[in-house]
Amino acid sequence: MHRRHLLNWILASAALVLPFGVSATQIRNARLWRSDDKLRLVFDLSGPVQFKTFSLSAPERLIIDLSGANLSGDFSQLTLNNTMIRSIRSGHYGQGDTRIVLDLSEPVQLNSFLLPPQDGQGHRLVLDLKTAAPIQIAAAPIIDKAHPKRDIIVVVDPGHGGKDPGAVGAKGEREKDVVLSIAQLLAKRLKREKGYDVKLVRNDDFFVPLRKRVEIARKHNADMFISVHADAAPRLTASGASVYCLSEGGATSATARFMAQRENGADLLGATSLLNLRDKDPMLAGVILDMSMNATIAASLQLGSTVLGSLAGITTLHQKRVEQAGFAVLKSPDVPSILVETGFISNARDSQRLVTARHQQAVADGLFEGLQRYFQKNPPMNSYVAWQQEQKKAQV
Repeated sequence: MHRRHLLNWILASAALVLPFGVSATQIRNARLWRSDDKLRLVFDLSGPVQFKTFSLSAPERLIIDLSGANLSGDFSQLTLNNTMIRSIRSGHYGQGDTRIVLDLSEPVQLNSFLLPPQDGQGHRLVLDLKTAAPIQIAAAPIIDKAHPKRDIIVVVDPGHGGKDPGAVGAKGEREKDVVLSIAQLLAKRLKREKGYDVKLVRNDDFFVPLRKRVEIARKHNADMFISVHADAAPRLTASGASVYCLSEGGATSATARFMAQRENGADLLGATSLLNLRDKDPMLAGVILDMSMNATIAASLQLGSTVLGSLAGITTLHQKRVEQAGFAVLKSPDVPSILVETGFISNARDSQRLVTARHQQAVADGLFEGLQRYFQKNPPMNSYVAWQQEQKKAQV
């Protein structure tokens, strides 16, 4: 290695004593890629060059001075996202020299060297950059205190169950069995994802009243509630997946109204009692409830739209927009909630697919993808996903 550095130095020094009139070395191009645990930046040169490097702090910069060199290319094609390099600048200094400045997001350790022509490539200046030092041990607890990194709580509700079979297909397929399988697969996928925790309203074949389903979501301080169904429709030709949110007014379609009436079965939930507003002035309680419900419905619509988009690549859609109706199971005033009809068990083709393990897994994966995309854009405060997003922004 010492001999190679000596040879490079001799070659570089030779460039300084070239006869007058000989053109300067050209910095033709720059390339960037990751290699193991380092970031490698390579400058392609037209000939040998002499260089020196030094660092500056506040802000962090790495300076490369190349003697007797001109810049003929540019660095605009380099992708610097998710690297410790924020930007690259260059300019002339001295007589016929070039200075390149790397604006850095953090201190780095540098290993720099010249390579002579070989394997069809010309002269090159190589810079290997590594993070300067690991985070101090004492700093880690500070980060953890600032970012508790709690899990996002998702409550998954397989519709019906026990004495309530839900819709029944032409060949005896039962909605309660289909949606339990899909919900269990979704729960399993969520448990594998760091930053998520999942609770199932039921993990077996038993009946849970509608009021109790919402109470379970609030008991676990859920960040979202998803009720999974595979219903029947008056028209046997009705098919495809749908996503529903709560509407405090009328239903957005006749189908949405029919679905809500079919699912509700029990008395509609008294949302005022859920927000502990009994001791408040009735007018104030109404204002608080309206504000909470409006915000929750808006979040539910956004969540529902993302989930619907994910399902579009897996199955046909009954409606290409999120529908709304007065579903009792969605009436939590402070938990974004959606009801997903994974298909119509009353439709022969839908029913045939819904009972197959492969399609159930595909639907569960689609639901997971939709939930994940929503929370990446709208991470709950102090959650691991929110902390993760902050770390990514800091690296840009």
